[in-house]
Amino acid sequence: MILTDTQHALRETAAAFAAEHLEPNALRWDQTKHFPVDVLRKAAQLGMGGICVAEDVGGSGLGRLDSAVIFEALATGCPSIAAYLSIHNMVTSMIDRYGDAAQRARFVPALCSMEHLASYCLTEPGAGSDAAALSTRARREGASYILDGVKQFISGAGAADIYVVLARTGGPGPKGISAFVVDRATPGLSFGPNETKMGWNAQPTRQVILDGARIPADRRLGPEGGGFAVAMSALDGGRLNISACSLGGAQAALGKAVRHLLEREAFGAKLADAQALRFRLADMRTGLEAARTLLWRAAAALDAGERDATPLCAMAKRFVTDTGFEVANQALQLHGGYGYLSEYGLEKIVRDLRVHQILEGTNEIMRVIVSRSMLAAAQ
Repeated sequence: MILTDTQHALRETAAAFAAEHLEPNALRWDQTKHFPVDVLRKAAQLGMGGICVAEDVGGSGLGRLDSAVIFEALATGCPSIAAYLSIHNMVTSMIDRYGDAAQRARFVPALCSMEHLASYCLTEPGAGSDAAALSTRARREGASYILDGVKQFISGAGAADIYVVLARTGGPGPKGISAFVVDRATPGLSFGPNETKMGWNAQPTRQVILDGARIPADRRLGPEGGGFAVAMSALDGGRLNISACSLGGAQAALGKAVRHLLEREAFGAKLADAQALRFRLADMRTGLEAARTLLWRAAAALDAGERDATPLCAMAKRFVTDTGFEVANQALQLHGGYGYLSEYGLEKIVRDLRVHQILEGTNEIMRVIVSRSMLAAAQ
């Protein structure tokens, strides 16, 4: 697949932003656990707060392949910040796609400008991969809903202004779930402490606690009982974006490895002269090219509304995030002891990319989605 001139320009713009605003600060943000909201808003000035959002509410009106190209370039500077932007974009797209006219006008413009930040609240302490088993409840009371429950591993929690919360309004299973837009100022909404994590330290991860949180009934997103379909459709795009973040982080790690082998000498010769190490570089680049090809194929399928877009997104998420982590880990190995030092930036990339194999649906769940679609098609 060949990119258009517009897509090349998008990639160049995002790469320049990453080189100027993300890469020089990434290690410091990681070490100090700083969430650079000011930098996120600079990204929004370039249209990156609502990439796939309609233009009438402030979005950029771009497609999923455009988005994949942008997030890969951003992640070369900092996978953690690029990944938060991915989550923010996913939530913004959900409200744009499923919200009514009043909801779109009320919430989406401020999300596209990133005046307001967004978080996605699906996972719970007892409902991760089995998302349909969530227990957070929303009960109707007159012109309001009252929400009770706890959401776990919520990126941006505490700093974000808008939370799309999935809660049970009916019986067991996916058909009993609805989606709600909850403002941070809602009484009864609070947050747990910032989690101490292996990576993604430049963005906060906290519990979102709902204790009698009362919201107007017009904050429901889509029909009652339709929330699970809303959540799952949003995840197709989210999986592509997080895959692109893995690809960009791994590409940056590979670039560091190439430079290191050209500069470092051992046993009287440059490391780059060793055939075995050249072979490893070749395999790493081949893996990334294969991953990029599958990612772009899945993104194009989602843009075109192809019937197998969801399993293709799952394939891409599984393959790209596994490959990205492996390439970053190999790049660290090629640096020897230097790869283990924080100042070289390799260990941060490895830590940041590891969680991509878990979030937006674990890679084991991606295999379930793919195999289920294969078996269903054969019946």
